[in-house]
Amino acid sequence: MPITHPFLLYGATGYTGRLLARAASERGLRPILCARDEPRLAAMASELGLEYRVARLEAGLDEALRGVQVVLHAAGPFSSTCRPMVDACLRAGAHYLDLSGEVAAIEGVFQRGAEARQRGVMLMPGVGFDVVPSDCLALHLSRQVRGARRLVLGISGLEMISRGSFRTLAEGAGQSILIRRGGRILEVVPGSLQRELDFGSGPRTSLAMSWGDVSTAYYSTGIQDIEVYCDAIPALWMMVMANRWFGGLLASDVGRLGLEFQARALPDGPTPEQRAGRQGVIVAEVEDAAGRRLRGRLRTPEAYTFSCTTALALVERVLAGDLEVGAQTPARVYGPDFVLSFPDVFREEF
Repeated sequence: MPITHPFLLYGATGYTGRLLARAASERGLRPILCARDEPRLAAMASELGLEYRVARLEAGLDEALRGVQVVLHAAGPFSSTCRPMVDACLRAGAHYLDLSGEVAAIEGVFQRGAEARQRGVMLMPGVGFDVVPSDCLALHLSRQVRGARRLVLGISGLEMISRGSFRTLAEGAGQSILIRRGGRILEVVPGSLQRELDFGSGPRTSLAMSWGDVSTAYYSTGIQDIEVYCDAIPALWMMVMANRWFGGLLASDVGRLGLEFQARALPDGPTPEQRAGRQGVIVAEVEDAAGRRLRGRLRTPEAYTFSCTTALALVERVLAGDLEVGAQTPARVYGPDFVLSFPDVFREEF
């Protein structure tokens, strides 16, 4: 029997939001679709036979969340959209899940943990490809290395991004790369940290990036030193180096206008044919104070496809009452093997 408990999908008219809405319908879920663009929202809701509510983050959220048990927040950049939605969820007593991979946004959610516990609400950022597979792999390895003090993660399979994801990356113009040292988040110069990581076909140059695990892996594993790297495909290399040498210009009003024009020129996101058959690969290495290391590798379906799979599975778990109140990470609540419950996911140690 389809689950009928109401959950609200905010950002339903965006690229990832549309993927989630269709995938939810295929799973027998009936989300309330929510966004600010009523004509597009109404057309989409009519096509899928779903209820819709119009709301902007600045106004209308309280009414939109009326009677809602769970919110799946898919409207980025989360640095600007996360806080008003979390505020509304806490007022409404609705559990909050999002697809953020932004370090600052995730840290902001964890700062609301005590308030969430008081209100009996779970706040769980990063329920998509950012950060479910990496979070699960990090916790799996850390449990086998007692006293692990250092974690290195690597991400591959990000050759295609949506227009919205590009805008999120563009928000980082002029900003440093974030890592964690001694439990504290620190800034480093873009491009200054590089490593050779093996994603399955030999070592590849990878660049440090501000990825959500700099935040979430700390709360999942307790490891104090965390760095996250991405496979240095040419487009990423150019973006990082442009930020290193021309970050000030890119962060100016003129630079941001140029980045917005570039975003508008991009396709909305990869087509089903482009996503088909692609993989995401996560590698991780944990190290203890004596220098003992353990490495692991995790393969998943393509990132956008897998984000829909993990996010909706977590919505189902929360609707069924399987949750822990407060600010949480996917692996801390559902365990390191949660990611292995999905088809075409493979984990190995090496």
